Amino acid sequence: MTAILGAGISGLAAGHYLRRKAASLPLTIYEASDRVGGWIRSERSAKDDFIFEAGPRTIRPKGPAAANTLELIEHLGLADHVYSISSSHTAARNRMIYAKGKLNLLPSSLGGLFKTMPPFTKPLYLAAFRDLLAGRSESPLQDESMYSFVNRRFGKEIADYAVSSMLCGICAGNAKEISVKFLMKELFEREQQHGGVIKGMLKEALVNRNKKKPTAATPGLGKLAQRAKSENWSIYSLRGGLQTLPDTLATDLQSKGVSIVTGTKFEELKFDRDRVLLRVDGKEHILQHLVSSIPSYKLAKHVDQQHPELAGTLRSIPFVDVCVINLQYRRADLLKQDGFGFLVPPIENLPILGVIFDSCCFDMQENTVLTVMMGGAWFEQWFGKNPSEDQLLDVALTNVQKILGIDQRPDAYKVNLLRKCIPQYTVGHQQRVAAARDYIAKHKLPIALCGASYDGVGVNDVILSARNNVETIFSS
Repeated sequence: MTAILGAGISGLAAGHYLRRKAASLPLTIYEASDRVGGWIRSERSAKDDFIFEAGPRTIRPKGPAAANTLELIEHLGLADHVYSISSSHTAARNRMIYAKGKLNLLPSSLGGLFKTMPPFTKPLYLAAFRDLLAGRSESPLQDESMYSFVNRRFGKEIADYAVSSMLCGICAGNAKEISVKFLMKELFEREQQHGGVIKGMLKEALVNRNKKKPTAATPGLGKLAQRAKSENWSIYSLRGGLQTLPDTLATDLQSKGVSIVTGTKFEELKFDRDRVLLRVDGKEHILQHLVSSIPSYKLAKHVDQQHPELAGTLRSIPFVDVCVINLQYRRADLLKQDGFGFLVPPIENLPILGVIFDSCCFDMQENTVLTVMMGGAWFEQWFGKNPSEDQLLDVALTNVQKILGIDQRPDAYKVNLLRKCIPQYTVGHQQRVAAARDYIAKHKLPIALCGASYDGVGVNDVILSARNNVETIFSS
């Protein structure tokens, strides 16, 4: 028997790939909560005229990890449920940051790089020249914070306003702590190898140009990935909300004999040579393999007694609390500037990370729907340890009024306080994850690790993490 801990999107995806590898393998997925989907949670209104998303709401369609997700969606028969946003859509073109007291549109075309666009005081193309002239780091680096790297190579303004804002949106994290080697590995390695990011890109382009094209055909994209490419998607979701993906995946797994047990209590985990002894809800199960998609700090508690070194490594991955507040107004004309939304760089010293304009991205009929994100790396600084829902809502509405000029109370709202929901990929993250997996391999423990704790926070990342780490079970 094989078991998976966690029925979030990564755990469900692990079940999907395990079932594809071994159709007759007895498989159970254990989930502590009363639902599947993890942090993906879509709530439809009673009239079905708008949706509140408590977690992720869109997926990016570009790159190998994205192609993998699109393949999964196609396999599940959800291709006709995709709600895509093309690169020419207002929500794709208009992305903003709030800085220096106003909303500022970010460049959405090559021409924008040659203009001075607030909050920047110089055209952004000049940052490329700075990189060309900066030279390599004084000594070889194993890793570095995103802020330090970008400040060094492209300047303080890019670090303060562009990259720091971006990380608020990606992982609610502090750019002065997040690892560049993990999030921007290729850029970091180009600098270390070639003495600069632009230099590295130019050298690699020349090398690739001189290489003979391979005669063997490269694997083609699936139909949905081809469609995404031809229609030039920027982002996409699923009709009915992103919750449609884990719900459909769970139904598909159950139809193939996979047991999904929710509301369970994971009590004990022991390794006995090549077996795993798992106690759930007072019952002990003997497993050949275990896949853990639960947060690393939760798994750490259960391996601490037998493997304290592994537990220490798992515990060293930090997590942050985020508050997501959904707001609905029964008016469709409240926003003065349409777009995807805006982010707030930490240098502005405001208690919100950003606001998503959901009703600009998706059809919400005659409603304005917003999502306010707050906290992250600065949660306790702004809200203390145990803020009330009223306190959090008041902060959100105050900032919506200040920045967007919306004075009226929302007609509906939802306060989602998500404790320890996003791992922080701080400097050295890649080494920590490698250390955990190396320990497992060295001690021949029949467990595989997947999910956001290790391989990235996006939907594409955690699905690919599941696929790649399920492979290790069959290669060992």
